[in-house]
Amino acid sequence: MSQPEYTTAQATALTNHDRKPIHIPGSIQPHGVLLALSTQLEILQVSNNTQAYLGKEPENLLGKPLSDLFEARQVEIVKECLGKKIGSSNAFKALINTLNGGKYFDAIVHRLEETVILELEPTNSESELSFLGFYSLAGEAIAKMQSTSNLVEFLHLVAEEVQKIIGFDRVMVYQFDESEAGSVVAEVKREDLSPYLGLHYPATDIPAQARELYTRCFLRFLPDLTAEPIKLVPTENPTTHQPLDLSYSVLRSFDWCCAEYHQNMGVKALLVISLIQEQKLWGLISCHHQTPKYISYEVRKMCEFLGQIVSSELTHKISHSEWDYKVKLKSLQSEFLESISQADNFIDALIKPEIRLLDLVSASGAAVCLDNEVTLVEATPNIDEVRTLIEWADTQVSDNLFSTDSLPKLYPEALRFKDTASGLLLLRISKVRRYYILWFRPEVLQTVHWAGNPQESIQTQADGSLSLSPRKSFEQWQETVRLTSLPWKACELDSAIALRNAIVGIVLSKADELAKINLELERSNQELASFAYAASHDLKEPLRGIYNFSTVLLEDYSQVLDDDGIECLQTVVSLSVRMETLINALLRLSQLGQAQLRLQATDLNELLNQVIEVFRASRQDSGLVDIRIPRPLPTILCDRVLVNEVFSNLLGNAFKYNDKPEQWVEIGYLDEEAGEQGNKGEEFSPLPPAPRPSASSYAQSPITFCIRDNGIGIPQHHLETIFRLFKRLHSQEKYGGGAGAGLAIVKKIVELHNGKIWVKSTVGVGSIFYFTLE
Repeated sequence: MSQPEYTTAQATALTNHDRKPIHIPGSIQPHGVLLALSTQLEILQVSNNTQAYLGKEPENLLGKPLSDLFEARQVEIVKECLGKKIGSSNAFKALINTLNGGKYFDAIVHRLEETVILELEPTNSESELSFLGFYSLAGEAIAKMQSTSNLVEFLHLVAEEVQKIIGFDRVMVYQFDESEAGSVVAEVKREDLSPYLGLHYPATDIPAQARELYTRCFLRFLPDLTAEPIKLVPTENPTTHQPLDLSYSVLRSFDWCCAEYHQNMGVKALLVISLIQEQKLWGLISCHHQTPKYISYEVRKMCEFLGQIVSSELTHKISHSEWDYKVKLKSLQSEFLESISQADNFIDALIKPEIRLLDLVSASGAAVCLDNEVTLVEATPNIDEVRTLIEWADTQVSDNLFSTDSLPKLYPEALRFKDTASGLLLLRISKVRRYYILWFRPEVLQTVHWAGNPQESIQTQADGSLSLSPRKSFEQWQETVRLTSLPWKACELDSAIALRNAIVGIVLSKADELAKINLELERSNQELASFAYAASHDLKEPLRGIYNFSTVLLEDYSQVLDDDGIECLQTVVSLSVRMETLINALLRLSQLGQAQLRLQATDLNELLNQVIEVFRASRQDSGLVDIRIPRPLPTILCDRVLVNEVFSNLLGNAFKYNDKPEQWVEIGYLDEEAGEQGNKGEEFSPLPPAPRPSASSYAQSPITFCIRDNGIGIPQHHLETIFRLFKRLHSQEKYGGGAGAGLAIVKKIVELHNGKIWVKSTVGVGSIFYFTLE
């Protein structure tokens, strides 16, 4: 089978194997007992070995409360697990009275969605390991592991210390690569055993389902790989009517494939500790023993703790191993980016001197593509091959950064230039235009030492289908890997991204200049607002003098004035009143421009009641005012005083511009599922009264409020202009006059709350004002 054929067969077999539900085997290992409990702690399922451990047959336990087995204090410990997240466990020492007397168990409890799982392992110890006891066992190991910064030495120390604690024949540190295959990077073993250090293992050896469980559960213990599993009674959970999920179970039985695989290696007991880096499975500490071997739960928890310490140290050790190279790249990157930022010619900045572009990611060649202009640097495919490669990338690559160390496997045409471009790192600078930088690496022939022939795990069944089967040979087997370059390191990918950011920064430099202009405009607007406030405030005093002196002339000197003189003075008084109204509106608007919101949880029902009371008190014909509120309004976070002003203005306008004999206004809000978009012209539908929201649970998402009336309406071409300052659609004599500033003030308050306001109206029918408050 050729390498490409093997890769396809491997993927097919892995897919088939990953469908096997290894987390619901329906059985456990025989070195303990499992009880599945309801959330009321009633026994729903048990393992079929309770007679041996507890002195009771399964049928005598099913349906019984846990209190029949445990004393009240222990039942309370189990109850505590109900408040924890799924998978979190509690452990405690349990004394259970049996026909043969009291027996001590290590009790481990965790919960699922609707089930609590309690596992019991017999123990000779009636007391839990103290902190000092734990520290004496683990403290020295941790100190040794933290004493070295070298990754290889660190991993070897990890294997040594774990072997000291558990006494297994072989302890290995196993690291996954990007293809999910792995290799043994550290090993401590019994002298007479064959070494596995440096050997590679195919991804089929640890399928995806098993890797996923290792990511969730940090330790897996199989003390006897020859032991027969113990079935659960009944086979399905009576609550869920599904097989019991044993993902987090310490006693979960093992897959036959796993058992046969390890027995082919001469292994009878297995302990596996997960190593997690950046929330991904980095590798495993895999411990083998040639005979069955039991380890107490406390020692296993210590190993799990050590695994977590190792995981936390991995990032530091790996970073230290790559530190020198990263420092070199950073220094080069800094110089390179500085030269680009100061360059007038973009191409020249990238490729002169040429070596800097290549050293940035340790490549042997590069191509810079700006639309149809392609520039080649050092060892690359020819210009036509690069153009064709870019066309392929346009359709196949969606991300800004793409890398592969085996381009011919993805792009068969690359076979022609594998000597220069088996590895590709592609950087997309723009998604709008065809701006790319491509780096190339040549083919590097590699000899990989496998633990046996990896193709042995792929078996063809009688029906022609492919499946995984445990390999039988673990003797060293060599394979020459072709069409592959040296892999791209994470720090090299970071360097490429930094280059893209710098290039984008150059492109955006003009945008920065515009931003500075906008900032200057904003400052000017603030100064203008301050000027408007000062001017309007200072104008009020001389205006008040004009009004007062005109009034005095009318009252005290009217006898010496003729009719024309009196009429002129009356006009001055009227204009001064009008002028004061306009100044007050301008002053209010400028105040809002400088206002700081005082946000508080506000019950809009109470606020609206106050608005309506004030409104009715100000109108003599209050008996004709019909204000409808179909359902209670929510409690929101807002400036109470300003929102009061919004409702007051909108409510006052609704009745002010209404010539109907029966006037009404309806106040409500749109349902969240209706939303603002697509509903700006929809009327809200009254709903049955809902429970009044409390002040402690105010609305978190924007709500669209509506105020609807049956007034005179607004012409379509005025729907936007009505929010402008001093914009009136009617003369002063009609509809009670006014400054034409109310809606401008409302709009300003809504925008201060990061909201929007708009209106839908039909002349002669009425208007609906919508606004949101965030």
